[in-house]
Order: sequence, then structure tokens, then C-alpha cells
Amino acid sequence: MNTVGSSSGSGELKRRLGVSDAVVIGLGSMIGAGLFAAFGPAAGAAGSGLMVALALAAVVAYCNATSSARLAARYPESGGTYVYGRERLGDFWGYLAGWAFVVGKTASCAAMALTVGFYAWPGQAHAVAVAAVVALTVLNYTGVQKSALLTRAIVAVVLAVLAAMVTTCLISDAGDIARLDVGADMTVGGTLQAAGLLFFAFAGYARIATLGEEVRDPARTIPRAIPLALGITLVVYAAVAVGVLAVLGPDRLAQSAAPLAEAVRAAGVPGLVPVVRVGAAIGALGSLLALILGVSRTTFAMARDRHLPHALAVVHPRFQVPHRAELVVGAVVAVLAASVDVRGVIGFSSFGGLAYYAIANAAAWTLRQGEGRPPRLVPVIGLAGCTALAFALPVATVISGAGVLALGAAVYGLRKVMATGSGR
Repeated sequence: MNTVGSSSGSGELKRRLGVSDAVVIGLGSMIGAGLFAAFGPAAGAAGSGLMVALALAAVVAYCNATSSARLAARYPESGGTYVYGRERLGDFWGYLAGWAFVVGKTASCAAMALTVGFYAWPGQAHAVAVAAVVALTVLNYTGVQKSALLTRAIVAVVLAVLAAMVTTCLISDAGDIARLDVGADMTVGGTLQAAGLLFFAFAGYARIATLGEEVRDPARTIPRAIPLALGITLVVYAAVAVGVLAVLGPDRLAQSAAPLAEAVRAAGVPGLVPVVRVGAAIGALGSLLALILGVSRTTFAMARDRHLPHALAVVHPRFQVPHRAELVVGAVVAVLAASVDVRGVIGFSSFGGLAYYAIANAAAWTLRQGEGRPPRLVPVIGLAGCTALAFALPVATVISGAGVLALGAAVYGLRKVMATGSGR
């Protein structure tokens, strides 16, 4: 039986989070990223098949969430699939999962920071993005419970804004449920590609697993928190998709840079547009907060195993957080947000996330009956679904994503050769 802190390293994190905290962190990561960033590109790929793509993404996400929850209960450590891959499949597969997560989600952090900037103050988007990263890094540094409290407030505000938006769209004379009908423009390839893009929206439940070392009673808490967060998010996404499609239709949705704001404007309530913009900025802020938490914990876990500089594997004696990992992640994200427009990384992040969860499903397949093994069909569907959706993404995304994974594998191999040559 694996125990927390069995990895070589410099410290362990303190268990402070309960079920409601874990659910809120998952919601904060999922509600915001997809709603305000992924629906437009997904509609462009799927056309009238957007709702089918959303359902397909949800099925794959459910399988991934189930596999992750069973593994997280078995291995309640920081790092998520990095740990599961290492323990069940071998060191290389854990490393590759961690590499895909850290690289992909660091870019996602910068994208979310810029989303905050463009909604809050378009003329100074980069400056606002950097300020948001600095503020959230400071907050995370002072303890995970403070992060959970802020996320709870953010989720409450965003859900209230979304409820107002959906209600406005559904009762508006501009709404037409016929716009939800599947038409001849729907294709298998386009639907799969849209599902892959929408997967970006569902990937936030990984934050719960990567915080496994900071959750109380993880064998009970994590298997409850992950499906709860995913189920609530699916209901919210479906309601928002129905409302926006009913007013805009798939073509107009695909062309909109801010579809939720445009939907309430088209519904005849322009006064609600500023409220939606504020809600979008707050939602993206919540996603950014949860992303920074997840990336820093995976960085911390990889540093404990010396796949990253071991100096990052230190826990703050007072705040009980991986403070060096948090500061490095925050600094890298701030530099990216200040200098590069990475709002177009949804596909790249989805590819990395799908590779990450493919490894999680493969690891879950190896669980034995007495280890909390999920039904056999769950990891099979999850692995097949992750693979299919990853390679259905745009060709440029697949090439860049595969290139990043290959680079990670090369770095791993080089380190092994150097370690062998030095006699370690």
C-alpha cells in the first residue's frame, strides 16, 4: 500500500480541505474556462452538432473522472496522474503525464489571465493579466484554505450571472429552440473535433486530484467530490449552451468572440451585457486560481522525484504550501501573460489534457478488485475516447502537442543517459 510522502522529497502538505471545498475548487476550474472560451471554437467545428459534441465530451470526462477518483483515493498525494502513472505503469508514464500537464496547463494559466484582462479592461489586458497572476500567487502562498474561500465566492457570483443570462435568453422573443436541431452540416469529424475542444472545459476536476495531499479523508472525499463537481458543471454547461444556441444559432455563435455577452444583447437586454462581462472576468479569475493550484502541486510532486529541480520540493513551515513551486509557476505565467497572446491555446491544452487522462485510464485499468477498481468498461471508454478526441483536433494542434510530448520524452531519456553515465 502506497503511503503519502513515500516519494523522496522535502516535506508533506497538510490536509485542510473537505468535500465542499474540493467540489468548489473543481467548479471554479471548470465554470469559467469552457463557458467563456471554448463554445465559440467548438461551434465552428461542430455546427448544429454542438450539443452532440457536448454530450460526447461529457461521456469521456465522466470516464476520466471515475478513473481519476478511484486512483486518487488509492494514492492521495499531490500530482494527480503523475503519481498514478508512476505507481501503476512505471516512472516514464508518470513523468510524461506530469510533463503534459505542467506544460499545457501553464499555457492555459496565461490564457485565462489574458481572458480576465480582456473582459475587465481591454485596453490594458496584459497589465491586468499580470496583476491577476501576482495577486492569486500571493493568495495561494498564504494557504490553500484562503484559495478555497475565494473560489467559493467566485463560483457563487458566476453561477448567479449565468442563471440571469440563461433565463434572459430562454424567455426572450429572439430565442428559437429550433436552432438546437441537428442539421446536415453536422459531420463526424467536426463533432469529434468540437468534443475535443470542449474537453478543455471539463478538465478542471483534475484540480481535485492534484490536491489529493491536502484533502481530509481522501478515500471518501475525492470519489465524492469529483463526480459532484462534474455533474453540476455539466448541468450548467448544458443550460448555457441551450440558451446561447436558441438566441444566436451555431453560425453566429461560432463567429462571436464574446458569445454570452452577445446572446443577452441579441435577446434584447443590453443592460445585462456589463454584468455578463464582469461575470466572465470573475469566472476566468476562478479558473486561473484553480489552474495555478494544480500546476504548482504537480510541479511540487515532480520536484520531489527530481524530475524537476529538487529545490522546488519544499513546503512552507507556516502556510503548509509548496511555496517555491507556486512562486516559480506564478513567475512563468506572469511573463507569458505579459508578453504573448496565448488565448488560442485551447486546442493545445486539450491535447495535453487528453494525453494526461489517457494515462490515467490506463493506470486505472491495472487496479485490482480490492483496490477500488472501476467497472472495466470505464477506463476502456475513457482511453479510447481520449485517443480519438486528441487526434480529431486540428492538425496543427496535434503536431504541436505531439511535438511537446516527444520533447518531454527526449528530456527524460537524456536524463536517464546522464544518470547512467554518472553511475547513479
